[in-house]
Amino acid sequence: MQIHLSDITDSEGKIIQFSSEVELDKISFQMGEFPILDRSPVELRIANTGNKVLELTGKGSLTVGIPCDRCLEQVSITIPYDIDRKLDMKQTDKERVENLDENDYLTGMDLDVDRLVYLEVLMSWPLKVLCKEDCKGICSRCGKNLNEGPCGCAEEPKDPRMAAISDIFSKFKEV
Repeated sequence: MQIHLSDITDSEGKIIQFSSEVELDKISFQMGEFPILDRSPVELRIANTGNKVLELTGKGSLTVGIPCDRCLEQVSITIPYDIDRKLDMKQTDKERVENLDENDYLTGMDLDVDRLVYLEVLMSWPLKVLCKEDCKGICSRCGKNLNEGPCGCAEEPKDPRMAAISDIFSKFKEV
């Protein structure tokens, strides 16, 4: 969704609030492409604080299908996001680039709400995704999901140099 900001930029002290549906279908970046399973509308407030500076605040959430880091089963993760940005509308696009203001969601006087939400979701992206805390992952030999049961592959022989350390761990398990 695009919002033209010239009306609010010209009126100091003006505030607009609205709710908008997010039109994103997927989140794509270097780690892959992830489908959006559910979305709440973004509640956005734009306030002209004076001197052609706009304050953007808002919130919402997206539910994204992300594979488990151990077994690769898709997990539904709800990612809430909060928007809190200031836009200096006196700056040109070139000045924003020179100042390293990475707001590619603003082109001239047009605000791209979907791009803004996309960037906020990326900043809130979970570091580790597990289908459950005790996920067993997949077999390194055959690739079977070990949460569904043992795979039958022979267990690799243990390195005799690590025997002392494994004894320590087995003592902790007994306690």
